[in-house]
Amino acid sequence: MAPLLGGETLQERSKGKDVRQSNIVAAKAVAAAIRTSLGPRGMDKLMQLPSGEVLISNDGATILSKMNVLHPAAKMLVECSQSQDIEAGDGTTSVVVLAGALLDACGGLLNKGIHPAMIASSFYKAAEACTSILKQSAARPVELSDRESLVNAVQTCLSSKVVSQNSDLLAPIAVDSVLNVLGENPAEATNVDLRDIRMVEQLGGTVDDTELVKGLVFDKGSTKTAGGPSQIQNAKIALIQFCLSAPKTDMDNNVVVSDYAAMDRILRDERKYILNLCKKIKKSGANVVLIQKSILRDAYNELSLHFLAKMGILVVTDVERTDVEFVCRTLGCTPVPHVDSLSPEKLGTAEHVGDVVLPGSGHKVVKFVGVSNPGHTSTVLLRGSNDLVLAEANRSVHDAQCVVRSLVKQRYLIAGGGAAETEASLRLRELALETTGLDSHCFKAYADALEVIPYTLAENAGLKPIDIVTELRKAHAEGMVGAGIDVKKGRISDMYDMNVIQPLLVTTSAIKLATETVCMILKVDDLVVVMEKIMDDEQLNVVVYDGSDVIVGGNWRKKNATTAKSETPAFCIE
Repeated sequence: MAPLLGGETLQERSKGKDVRQSNIVAAKAVAAAIRTSLGPRGMDKLMQLPSGEVLISNDGATILSKMNVLHPAAKMLVECSQSQDIEAGDGTTSVVVLAGALLDACGGLLNKGIHPAMIASSFYKAAEACTSILKQSAARPVELSDRESLVNAVQTCLSSKVVSQNSDLLAPIAVDSVLNVLGENPAEATNVDLRDIRMVEQLGGTVDDTELVKGLVFDKGSTKTAGGPSQIQNAKIALIQFCLSAPKTDMDNNVVVSDYAAMDRILRDERKYILNLCKKIKKSGANVVLIQKSILRDAYNELSLHFLAKMGILVVTDVERTDVEFVCRTLGCTPVPHVDSLSPEKLGTAEHVGDVVLPGSGHKVVKFVGVSNPGHTSTVLLRGSNDLVLAEANRSVHDAQCVVRSLVKQRYLIAGGGAAETEASLRLRELALETTGLDSHCFKAYADALEVIPYTLAENAGLKPIDIVTELRKAHAEGMVGAGIDVKKGRISDMYDMNVIQPLLVTTSAIKLATETVCMILKVDDLVVVMEKIMDDEQLNVVVYDGSDVIVGGNWRKKNATTAKSETPAFCIE
């Protein structure tokens, strides 16, 4: 066995190198596409979908989910952004930009002859070190009772959104909506289900008209005929799943009436049947009725609305099946599948139920105020001047709620404005000097890649990125942990003093997910395209037909078919 030569480097076969280089280039192209969207001065993207719909957003996960990405390695970055959206809700652009910078660093390390497996192993160690550094030296603990800190963190999240000018209104709404869901003991909560918060969009007005409703809102007014009530005090609410209309058979049928007496009898019986249903609803004590949407037959008709109006009952129709659970948890009612099971115990309560005309549009919505809310739910009524603003406001408020959820999961805050990444980069460089071997080279490359966040923030704000990042390094080296980029004044400031803060989970999750994605791409050395198998003509069974067409298992067959090769043909050809 020949002795190993000192300083020997990896001699990789050309195919693996080419595939890896192709994957890195494709993934970096995706990162470069959304890099300009990072930060409070980032640009927005205008997307035209195949349906002709137009979308404006600077949310990384939204932009990437709408992009038609073909390269398999680039798709991994799209999935990485979606994972960040699920885990933290914010930082979806940062995670992709960071992954692009790490891939760029990998290119330099590969050119030095370092094996991809060694690079991946060192990057995992660097990610763990960064997470530990941020939690121990840069993060500050926060309590959920400290509402001001939560609002400041949410405002930092909203500062980069299209609706940033409305952050003073939307931030408290996002915080209060999540805190309402946590219930009476928020200190004991470890997670939040954001499905308990209902977002109701109403076109008209401006984003400033958005409000948090302590109760329930339906996006349409009540359904009533002449004389029906539109306001009810001390409401008793019934949610019915049966139809207030004449019964029908399971199969389509036609009733042929030959004389007027029979027609009168049919109409009289139908009237009597519906009146009996309405009387049973009235007898239960309900004065507000929610009717679930039906697809088999009419959930209600004009006659039933007339009877309910005469009885002084307010009616809300077309309640979606998917909303039934949320409505029941909010109002404390039980869905009633049959009129005979309707009883006072199954009714919900509210202090006031009525139609409200929204300012700026004239649209009506039904508001339920003063509800018992045993399920701890919240409702946000969103307003916007057009569909684009309304959709972006919905996404922005959801991201803001995810920030509060991140603080519920991990109750630490860190400085924004690139401060956390710069601190981690500086400490990682110090760790690299103490480390020997290939890990030292990889740690330095990882530390350089982390600085892409402050560099991009400065670049997007129109500042001189090299000067700003150099000054930022100097501030952190002098012990100013909260030093970050003030994009409004174009200088370095203490982010804690400016209340530019964000959850620790957002940054640590971005670092971990970006590292995992990069290491996965790095370990790929071949691209195998699996083609669909096409059979030769000789393998096809030629069929001679004699008889009428018959469909068997979704394939066209013929009666009395005979084949040239076998009794049961694999393919039937006309």
